[in-house]
Amino acid sequence: MITRIDLRGRTLSRRELLDTLPRAEVDVEHAAEVVAPIVADVRKRGAAALRELAERFDGVRPEHLRVPTDAITAALEVLDPQVRAALEETIQRVRLVHAAQRPADFTVQVAPGAQVRQRWIPVRRVGLYVPGGLAVYPSSVVMNVVAAQAAGVESLAVASPPQKDRGGLPDPVVLATAALLGVDEVYAVGGAQAVAMFAYGAAGSQDVDGETLCEPVDVVTGPGNVYVAAAKRLVRGVVGIDAEAGPTEIAVLADITADANHVAADLISQAEHDPLAASVLVTSSVELAGAVEAKLVDRVDATFHRARVQTALSGTQSAIVLVDDVEAGLEVVNAYGAEHLEIQTRDAAAVAERVTSAGAIFVGPYSPVSLGDYMAGSNHVLPTGGCAHYASGLGVHSYLRAVQVVEYDADALSEVADRIVAFADAEGLPAHGEAVRARF
Repeated sequence: MITRIDLRGRTLSRRELLDTLPRAEVDVEHAAEVVAPIVADVRKRGAAALRELAERFDGVRPEHLRVPTDAITAALEVLDPQVRAALEETIQRVRLVHAAQRPADFTVQVAPGAQVRQRWIPVRRVGLYVPGGLAVYPSSVVMNVVAAQAAGVESLAVASPPQKDRGGLPDPVVLATAALLGVDEVYAVGGAQAVAMFAYGAAGSQDVDGETLCEPVDVVTGPGNVYVAAAKRLVRGVVGIDAEAGPTEIAVLADITADANHVAADLISQAEHDPLAASVLVTSSVELAGAVEAKLVDRVDATFHRARVQTALSGTQSAIVLVDDVEAGLEVVNAYGAEHLEIQTRDAAAVAERVTSAGAIFVGPYSPVSLGDYMAGSNHVLPTGGCAHYASGLGVHSYLRAVQVVEYDADALSEVADRIVAFADAEGLPAHGEAVRARF
């Protein structure tokens, strides 16, 4: 069901490791060619294009592209009380963590009369995408919205695909979650077309209720399939984006002390997202590897999304990687840069401190990725495809800009005037120096 890669006794360079480790093959460039006409069509024709694309891709033509406020309210009124309680607990925990993420402004006195301040300013408006294909993700509503609200963003819009069996509205739990968070601007728009709508707006278009449709945003965030990732690539520069998210990934670094049943359950938990999902176990224990393989057989047969999980686990993106020891395992997981990395070893906390590349790290047997997906308080919108080598997960920082404020008085400028002139002349830009001389 899942292949083995045996790295024991081998010394590989970083390049060789990257070539050897499993990874989902996602052709964003080809997807960009597919979605480019979609993005252009939405930019040109606005609401008319959005309705036609919904009919084409979602099998329904929404009466309202912007979901009526009463539909959002009604979704909350009929929400299952247990689901509501779970959402409220998640919101509270995610708010606690994200409130602590807000960076502080600072002021530096460079010299008497000379100061540089740094202010963190939220973007004006954001577009938050919530997938709705193989599964629906009210949890992603929480992750996107809470981070933006904690950053101080004043205008938030959410988009999620229209559901054919819901009369063209997004999933009702998605709508109810928006209501819990105080968001009333929600669009029944999915895929690449939602990204295009956020980036370019739907200028001049009217929804059937006569209200102007979505205004352009400054930043687009949220997970999605390869076509959403491609659309983000196409509009990057027009707007900011969080990342080009690919299929989800879990890597588990484990030794003989790990519980094979826990490991198997965690690998399956991510595999059920998508046939392209990656589940990777890195272990120094052949005994554990064999036990996990046996548990996978039993658990896959019993799981709800059996076919999807089996496809993901047997794909080239998933594997059990055998290494000589935990030290070698650390080298492997740092090269892999997983979206989610679990540490299930002796001294797991100490091992986790030595991880340098991961979207999020889950330490010990009672911190499964599922906890982070819903209720840890951390954000579950994380870098995939190795992007954890240089990118962070979604957070308050995703919606902030650092702006430096420079304030010098006459004496402070005079003190460095000659040096500025010398610098400007050395760069062949004498007018720069003259702009300083003109003040004296």
